[in-house]
Amino acid sequence: MSDAELVLRSTRVITPEGTRAASVAVADGTITAVLPYGADVPPGARLEDFGDDVLLPGLVDTHVHVNDPGRTEWEGFRTATRAAAAGGITTLVDMPLNSLPPTTTVTHLRTKQEVAAAQAHIDVGFWGGALPDNVKDLRPLHDAGVFGFKAFLSPSGVDEFPHLDQDGLARAMAEIAGFDGLLIVHAEDPQRLAAAPQRGGPDYADFLASRPRDAEDTAVAGLVALAGRLGARVHVLHLSSGDALPLIARARAEGVRLTVETCPHYLTLTAEEVPDGASEFKCCPPIREAANQDVLWQALADGTIDCVVTDHSPSTADLKTDDFATAWGGISGLQLSLAAVWTEARGRGHGLEDVVRWMSARTAELVGLGAHKGAVAVGRDADFAVLAPDETFTVDPAALQHRNRVTAYAGRTLTGVVKSTWLRGERIMADGEFTAPRGRLLTRTP
Repeated sequence: MSDAELVLRSTRVITPEGTRAASVAVADGTITAVLPYGADVPPGARLEDFGDDVLLPGLVDTHVHVNDPGRTEWEGFRTATRAAAAGGITTLVDMPLNSLPPTTTVTHLRTKQEVAAAQAHIDVGFWGGALPDNVKDLRPLHDAGVFGFKAFLSPSGVDEFPHLDQDGLARAMAEIAGFDGLLIVHAEDPQRLAAAPQRGGPDYADFLASRPRDAEDTAVAGLVALAGRLGARVHVLHLSSGDALPLIARARAEGVRLTVETCPHYLTLTAEEVPDGASEFKCCPPIREAANQDVLWQALADGTIDCVVTDHSPSTADLKTDDFATAWGGISGLQLSLAAVWTEARGRGHGLEDVVRWMSARTAELVGLGAHKGAVAVGRDADFAVLAPDETFTVDPAALQHRNRVTAYAGRTLTGVVKSTWLRGERIMADGEFTAPRGRLLTRTP
């Protein structure tokens, strides 16, 4: 490591080969060597020794609603990326809604990029959107560098991003398959939702009944069948129904090009604990029962579910009313995702290596960033989080960096404190203090 400018040392470094004591050499923002703990530090290189705190690759969150521009009062690139950095996330991919305009044309993508460029504390990429009337825009967006295309199979919650019916889904999927792009889908069947009881009010049980598991299961089944016929690459977003997992496993065994994610709130929160009127817990699909949560964890363990992402979807506090039918649906979780997942994972016998695989390595692979992100390995970007894995904290909404500090995790005691976050060898957050924004805008590479 004679060319190293920086050496990061810890007794616990999580690498693709396992956790070990190591010294990680960095030059020009890239990892140049992973060496034994006691390796000599070259003259002129700076040493940062983290002792027994864990050095892990920065997390890659591929499901974030930044909402900027247009709904910046809900969340913006400055606040979202600060919150991400505080939670050990060094890369995020922004969803095409709920910003105005949505990322559904190249012109709209350029607008998003211009807004993000000077505000991003971490690296930021962008998804495009697939709408009923923009099939002609999909290839240009792909060529402009979006990482794939999001579609809804049921109403999205905002008028400017309508959902696809089955014919529209087939048209969009066929177009995207033609250039081997990735279609990512909010899979809930609108007919099943319409048939479910819609009572409204503060009772969480009524809201849960209004978004039944079979709405997810039916939508996933149709998606899988179409993807199999078209040979398309498809990713199921925020899976909450454990009942869909056998179908997913069979489809993969039959060669369908299918990946699946779930979210921290489905893995750590349960329907049984949601207070009536507490719409900070509202999201779609909904947080389900504890028994269903156990099935999701088993699917993570056996690989049926590939990865864990936040689906950070904030709003202003006034939209979180006590009526579950009308309150905005979305969980704010960027800053807390690592600690929330690690707290539950360790109690279920998983290690930090598992968490890194679900929240960094596999998410980087999903969007084609695996050559640069997601691992402490030679040639990767020097993106790191330093974690005190046994320290605990109680979630205080006032301490969050999110623009609107409404959180379903308020008052919960979580394990795992992010001490510092590093982007391409530069410390961008330490003990709650931040540098000026230095994130880059990312595009899909061929």
